[in-house]
Amino acid sequence: MRILYFAWLRERIGLAEEEVAPPPEVTDVRGLVEWCCRRGRGYAAAFADPSRIRVAVNQEAVGLDHPVGKGDEVAFFPPMTGG
Repeated sequence: MRILYFAWLRERIGLAEEEVAPPPEVTDVRGLVEWCCRRGRGYAAAFADPSRIRVAVNQEAVGLDHPVGKGDEVAFFPPMTGG
């Protein structure tokens, strides 16, 4: 699974992207976020308030209950603002 981090999430985690192999019990975005939070302080800080995060799986905007799998690309980013 490839995870992409944008804006302040990238800054807190210290990575723009990474390849990961979550355990089999990680089956949706919410589980992925919870698993990431256990990986270190930067992850926990980045995901501390899930309401401030948007997610896309395979370039499609989804919610926290969306399934994820081995070959997926998951992107985390802050909400976009218009102007």
